[in-house]
Amino acid sequence: MEVKMCELPGVGKKISLQTAEEHKIVVIVHHSGKRDLYFFQNSDEDEADFFLSLTAEETRELGAQLLGATYQPVDNEKMEIFQKQLLMEWIKLTSESPFVDKQIAESRIRTHTGTSILAVMRGDDITVNPDIDFVLKAGDTVMAAGKRDQIRRFEELSTGKTAKGNE
Repeated sequence: MEVKMCELPGVGKKISLQTAEEHKIVVIVHHSGKRDLYFFQNSDEDEADFFLSLTAEETRELGAQLLGATYQPVDNEKMEIFQKQLLMEWIKLTSESPFVDKQIAESRIRTHTGTSILAVMRGDDITVNPDIDFVLKAGDTVMAAGKRDQIRRFEELSTGKTAKGNE
């Protein structure tokens, strides 16, 4: 990444960053602490595609977030291990499922299978992170997260492949 700085007499400082994707980001740091942020899709253009003005406090917060103050991405090696263990599957509930016509809490899905319900698709509607009082219906397609054996167990119960008495 190429970084250039220059003084802007009476204004402050101009900092230009050339990204690996040939975009340009220009930050004008005013003596008052205000920052103007310009984004150029094409680094050769004179007119910015996007402009944002930030206070000194907003700039500090944005900088902290960019530096990873509240979220640190998982490195690729750890992510590969994580992905091998965690599965997320969309599974359709049949009328034979013991979860049908019950609230999520009442169905005790996590207790019976170890999976967590991330979303429920009903027709064209999707409910993300449904509340525990959400009632599951036959025909719902549920996004469940868990380990391979937990997902398998959830799918068995969701499709009625396991006897209801063996819950």
